[in-house]
Amino acid sequence: MAASSSSAKFIFPPSISSSFPSSSSHRSKSKLLSFLSTTAAAASPISLKLSRSRSRSRCGHAPRRSPIVATTLRSVESAEAPPSKSRGAEPAGADSAGRPTILVSEKLGEAGLEVLRGYGRVECLYDLSPEELCAKISAVDALIVRSGTKVTRQVFETAKGRLKVVGRAGVGIDNVDLQAATEYGCLVVNAPTANTVAAAEHGIALLAAMARNVAQADASIKAGKWERNKYVGVSLVGKTLAVMGFGKVGSEVARRSKGLGMTVIAHDPYAPADRARAMGVELVSFDQAIATADFLSLHMPLTPTTDKIFNDNAFLKMKKGVRIINVARGGVIDEDALVRALDSGVVAQAALDVFTKEPPPTDSKLVQHPNVTVTPHLGASTKEAQEGVAIEIAEAVVGALNGELAATAVNAPMVPPDVLSELAPYVVLAEKLGRLAVQLVAGGRGIQSVRVIYTSARDTDDLDTRLLRAMITKGIIEPISASYINLVNADYTAKQKGLRIVEERVRVDASPESPVDSIQVKISNVESKFASAVIENGEISIEGKVKDGIPRLTCVGSFGVDVSLEGNLILCRQVDQPGMIGCVGNILGEHNVNVSFMSVGRTVRRKHAIMAIGVDEEPNKETLNKIGEVPAIEEFVFLNL
Repeated sequence: MAASSSSAKFIFPPSISSSFPSSSSHRSKSKLLSFLSTTAAAASPISLKLSRSRSRSRCGHAPRRSPIVATTLRSVESAEAPPSKSRGAEPAGADSAGRPTILVSEKLGEAGLEVLRGYGRVECLYDLSPEELCAKISAVDALIVRSGTKVTRQVFETAKGRLKVVGRAGVGIDNVDLQAATEYGCLVVNAPTANTVAAAEHGIALLAAMARNVAQADASIKAGKWERNKYVGVSLVGKTLAVMGFGKVGSEVARRSKGLGMTVIAHDPYAPADRARAMGVELVSFDQAIATADFLSLHMPLTPTTDKIFNDNAFLKMKKGVRIINVARGGVIDEDALVRALDSGVVAQAALDVFTKEPPPTDSKLVQHPNVTVTPHLGASTKEAQEGVAIEIAEAVVGALNGELAATAVNAPMVPPDVLSELAPYVVLAEKLGRLAVQLVAGGRGIQSVRVIYTSARDTDDLDTRLLRAMITKGIIEPISASYINLVNADYTAKQKGLRIVEERVRVDASPESPVDSIQVKISNVESKFASAVIENGEISIEGKVKDGIPRLTCVGSFGVDVSLEGNLILCRQVDQPGMIGCVGNILGEHNVNVSFMSVGRTVRRKHAIMAIGVDEEPNKETLNKIGEVPAIEEFVFLNL
């Protein structure tokens, strides 16, 4: 970019709202759920494809050791949701203290309700019809359900952007439309641990009760009969149990079944083989499991793949006389096919806690079948589990409303709690770098490719960057999209726009106590509003670090700087000469613009330098024009962070 004899070249950017207020940019727990409305116009279509590549590290210098490891993260396809403002009978934060409204649509333990009441206004409205739920939802910030309430696309559409969190008090989330939730920027959290033991215990209870005909014998005696010969059972010792779904509940059932002397096999395409082996369980294929088992215990989620997976064809492959227990989801069994299998003797008995439709019809042939033991969805129904689930989901919902990192998020990057805690200071840095980088782009071609380089002293396999990548994506997309963007739908929107993101990890000599030493964002095949941000290969390149818990910009192009990433930023390229700091500072002071920090980086003494100036207010055009008229300033740009 050539310098003018009278003024520097400057392009005024659109006004952009920041999702992280400067006062909180270095908090230990960042705001993940800022529901933002931006005024920037949508840019040209941009693309997303994950790949591997090599790059230089900090400010274009080669890494000191270890190869670069490129990582790719899963992207989920979805349509982009249109931006909208919340509307409803009540304003946001409806109570007098401005606290959020939390709707509880199914019974929740008192301990959980107390947690919720300590944070917001709680309404307990049970047995709402779909129409009643939709009528209420536009005045609600968070919704807590169990398995009975269907949170459909219509619910999210009717909420018009106000609904920020849906909490599922339990494990399964098949009653929540996850794609619609994500499109509308609504975080979905569940309570995956509190009822694990209760559900496993109920599975074992049904296993034993079915094997020994407990329910039928009880009913017989109460009917005045004594039928000892009719209710001869089968022993569990030495029998093969196939656990179908080796997650939390399934693995607990396996552990307890081995204690009963059973041989346990399992089918789960996503379960780690080493974890199964450590428990003495062999992972097998679906067909092998159902063909080998004497007992089948079902613990699968209900998905399009597992819907009615136990059908006529599956029953034909089973050993005659097999017994089935289901404490997972009713929809995984074709109930009409199960009745046929029971009548033919292929399935000797079934013990069911869940059904395709709950409650099932009173005249259901399956429920009324003499070889079927049934309970009304009691898997999590112990006093201990109910209290634990209530507290777990309440804390997850309150945390999400408060903007905290959610370890139980279902439709956001799933990051372990210990990793969340460690990466928290870097989350703000990641988003700020994304926002800064995209504002440096000029021209009408739009962004096609972004490279993110993480340097760390740790082994590259020990660095989990999923959350950081999501925040960088959010920072890049938000300023150039009119969409309603937050962490939940950032990847979805990027996918729709086709943004191509490459991640690389570089091992360097630094403190191993910090998970990340630096984050570098590079954008290729674009023009730049600030030519000094472009490195030799033509990429826009910026880099940042976290210092004392505060995100800082440490490199622009090949120039080293050191400024806090908060508020607004002015970057100037100038001739390196005395008096420049005072000159620009005086201009800002004359126009009542407060300078919060200033840093100067240069390549060669008395040649060129970059001055980075943090300002509290957004300078007007007159102020910026006066800066550009300073003869020694060759170019500058104003950035809103």
